[in-house]
Amino acid sequence: MTVVDAHHHLWDLSVRDQDWIAADSPLRRNFTPADLAPRAAAAGVDRTVLVQTVTVPEETPEFLALAAAHELVAGVVGWTDLTRPDVAGELARLRALPGGSHLKGIRHQVQGEPDPKWLLRPDVHRGLTAVAEAGLVYDLVVLPHQLPACVEAAEALPRLTFVLDHLGKPPIASGALEPWATDVRALAALPNTVCKLSGMVTEADLASWTFDDLRPYADTVLDAFGPDRVMFGSDWPVCTLGATYGEVLDIARRLTPESTHARIFGATATRVYGLDAPGS
Repeated sequence: MTVVDAHHHLWDLSVRDQDWIAADSPLRRNFTPADLAPRAAAAGVDRTVLVQTVTVPEETPEFLALAAAHELVAGVVGWTDLTRPDVAGELARLRALPGGSHLKGIRHQVQGEPDPKWLLRPDVHRGLTAVAEAGLVYDLVVLPHQLPACVEAAEALPRLTFVLDHLGKPPIASGALEPWATDVRALAALPNTVCKLSGMVTEADLASWTFDDLRPYADTVLDAFGPDRVMFGSDWPVCTLGATYGEVLDIARRLTPESTHARIFGATATRVYGLDAPGS
């Protein structure tokens, strides 16, 4: 089966600083397609989705060009300012660029917005409507307290597919399940929502996490969304703070029944993001 990594990042610090990375972090170096390719090959990953890291307009065209140049990258989730009045025209411009056909979704760092109801603002609603009309999906990178607004937004925009990144960043390090689990189930009750099995090790205690720490959270989303609406994402290279690329994939396989693997590790991402077959 085709294995898809539906969530990873790349950056070149000589092109642009990643100001969210601490000065002493091991992530403060370049991570390029040449770094990813051997790790993906060793793990049996055939296709990937490259996801935005910073909220600047220059990054998305750069990512589209990378996708055009590297067969491994089958799709891009980029960024654009959803509040700009001409967001529909900007999405059309991006899709007309070299590699523009690889644009599959849009993401904004909602987790950094002080307003817990940022997604419900009229100007953001207008932008999300444009994303839906462009046939793109919307990735949600949010914190647990922002999940109720995600539910309201998904209810208000039934034609837009919302993809929840990193399980909504549950408090794995503390072991608490509520109110995260209740809010995730409310989101999963809506048919236009999907969840990425990603980002777990970095929400756990980096120094001492165990497989059993992760299981309740993986079980919750798999039960809530079902394997047809769950997809694997490595969150590489951020995941390397807690595990290697191969380890993250192995953890996800161990956390999910083998009967679901064709969907979670390939079919769901291929369908939701509309990924082309390798070589096409």
